[in-house]
Amino acid sequence: MTDTDAVRCWLVERTYTDRGLVDMTYATPDGSRAHRRQVSTTVMRQRGAGTTAAIDVSPSELESVDDDDTRERYAAEVVRMRDDHDPADEV
Repeated sequence: MTDTDAVRCWLVERTYTDRGLVDMTYATPDGSRAHRRQVSTTVMRQRGAGTTAAIDVSPSELESVDDDDTRERYAAEVVRMRDDHDPADEV
């Protein structure tokens, strides 16, 4: 992936499961596309890898957000995250 291909996405949702996993959703600024990733809390602690406010995602890894309410919620959360954090901030 080149820098021109990447799409900046912001953390809009984080859920902790009872299986020791963290589900994170990053969305495009308009909320129309999202990237989901699941990470073990154990792996995060071992690697010292925090969750950043934003990541750059290949367009092929983005899913369409079809629900209007979800799309609006994601777009509003992106605005909040962008106002409060730099992309590399751990959140």
